[in-house]
Amino acid sequence: MFESTTRRRTVEVQDATEFLHGFFEENPRLREDREKRIRFVAEEIERTGTYRHTKRELVWGARAAWRNASKCIGRFYWQSLHVRDRRDLRTGEEIAEQCFEHLRSSWRGGRLRPMITIFAPDTPDGPTARILNDQLVRYAGYEAADGTLIGDGQYLEITRLAESLGWRGSGGRFDVLPLLVETGEGLSAHQLPTDALKEVEIVHPEFSWFSELGLRWHAIPTQADMTLEVGGVHYGAAPFNGWYLSTEIGARNLVDRHRYDVLPEIGRRMRLDMSSERTLWRDRAMIELNRAVLHSYDSQGVTITDHHTESRRFIEFVEREERSGRTCPADWSWIVPPVSGGLTPVYHRYYDEAELCPRFVRDPGRSST
Repeated sequence: MFESTTRRRTVEVQDATEFLHGFFEENPRLREDREKRIRFVAEEIERTGTYRHTKRELVWGARAAWRNASKCIGRFYWQSLHVRDRRDLRTGEEIAEQCFEHLRSSWRGGRLRPMITIFAPDTPDGPTARILNDQLVRYAGYEAADGTLIGDGQYLEITRLAESLGWRGSGGRFDVLPLLVETGEGLSAHQLPTDALKEVEIVHPEFSWFSELGLRWHAIPTQADMTLEVGGVHYGAAPFNGWYLSTEIGARNLVDRHRYDVLPEIGRRMRLDMSSERTLWRDRAMIELNRAVLHSYDSQGVTITDHHTESRRFIEFVEREERSGRTCPADWSWIVPPVSGGLTPVYHRYYDEAELCPRFVRDPGRSST
């Protein structure tokens, strides 16, 4: 069950009012309704402790939350976010099925569509729904008796939690975890249907042996464990996706030592001098892994972007926001890519630091995974 089912979260009229002013400022054709809408919302909050967004408010709020996400380099596309309103759904089974439908709908034959599915918001009486997986698709992690990690070592704990709910994986390197959904009914596990799962086999454009590594990754990065906060209303289940930046896979997911740690094997296969860090064998192996990731997604027709292209587009986004008179917060440590950072334009400047709303936030009340 939720960690704090008795925690009350009454919406503040000021938060709602500030959101509505922002909404109407950026939707000038609707401004004649501003004062009437603000009064109505204030009365609804006074009466119920919360209020319900209109469809237009929800769409703008979700898009603005992406625009304000200081750790995301891909905000150039914020206006293209497709919003699926599923606020009427509350059961674990309904939420899981719509998460799977989200993956199917975003796929579009590999031409991925930025998308968010928004479920019922929290009420003044407490949370309504949470997804415990950090993304809709993740791979299980297992620890052998000798301490050896199999699969994605970052997800040992959530794998054990899934197993406690009756799920059993094969013990392989790429077992897809079930979706863990928490509602007022309790915690439930839901296996991804095969038609909702899209994966890419990682091969190299030159090294024929690369396929022998047996590497693959899922196609659609759908963040699932963050709360969407819009005008004081908290949507605890609101999975959203764009598409992968190649370095997320080729410099982190498959590379981090507590995860797949593939660079030593690639270095050996490339016959690199691995006797010292000064040979830069890790750097050379990582570049070839990133080449393989980009080649694989491109050749299999799945949308992906690279850090040079996305860095240029991010600078365009920042300049566009500045021309619009808006603050554009950015976390330098997240915006600068983990490969060849100094070669990208995002490296050579400072950014505003601000916490803007609407926003995506980590909910301290979410059950630990």
